[in-house]
Amino acid sequence: MAKSAFLKSSLAKKYWMALTGLFLCLFLSGHLAGNLQLLVPNNALNFNKYALFMTSNPAVKILSYLTYLSIIFHAIDGIMLTIQNKAARPVGYAKSNASANSAWASRNMAVLGTIILVFIVTHMVNFWAKMHFDKNMPLQTITINAQGQSQEFYITTDGGYLPKMQVDNKMIIIKDRTDFYDAGANVKVKEGYKDLYKITIAFFKDAKYGLIFTLLYVLSMLVLSFHLLHGFSSAFQSLGLNHAKYTPTIKAFGKGFAIVVPLLFAIIPIYIHFFLKA
Repeated sequence: MAKSAFLKSSLAKKYWMALTGLFLCLFLSGHLAGNLQLLVPNNALNFNKYALFMTSNPAVKILSYLTYLSIIFHAIDGIMLTIQNKAARPVGYAKSNASANSAWASRNMAVLGTIILVFIVTHMVNFWAKMHFDKNMPLQTITINAQGQSQEFYITTDGGYLPKMQVDNKMIIIKDRTDFYDAGANVKVKEGYKDLYKITIAFFKDAKYGLIFTLLYVLSMLVLSFHLLHGFSSAFQSLGLNHAKYTPTIKAFGKGFAIVVPLLFAIIPIYIHFFLKA
């Protein structure tokens, strides 16, 4: 009974909120490192190699599943904590000055978290879902000029090239969205790269909605920054990792993380929309 009560307690929920939150901070760092490649000119191939690695490496897949579970658990736990805290104080105080007692971000973590959750869902629909399930996901190609003539080739994972005209003329057929098969022998000959780089650039440079997508992404990163400003340091507090010597450093690092990481994420769509030449 004691264990059951503990698992249902707000203290246990705060532990899980802290652990999943810190794990998601690690995910943000890794995700940012990969996405920063979008700021490097003419880096489509390296970005698509990164995308292939992130969707095919067994260890990364396990980490991905842990990330999905952490997002769901963090969101549900946050909602339950909010409901539980409100239920504990059904009647408001006659007089209060919330701004004098706590930071704005700490008082609005549920709202900030909800906005971030909506962003994650839409972000996954626009990129993750296309990468994994869209049958029309393009494969990366390159145009090579030789002897005054231009020819388009698929870039293959073995470092080679496959003439696109062979696919157009049905000498080569594409199976499982990335595998090239000899049409006559039905034998796999090459494998291509899903062109996530092309999808990403097209999304933020869309003539009609690109600016809106860019602004919404930047606003979402601003919300993430406020969420992290309170969440990072409070995670250590929830875990009982308070120390007169180390807590100020943790808080300082948390503030830096909450500013730098969302800022770098926000710079990417701004650069793509306003500065990257199509």
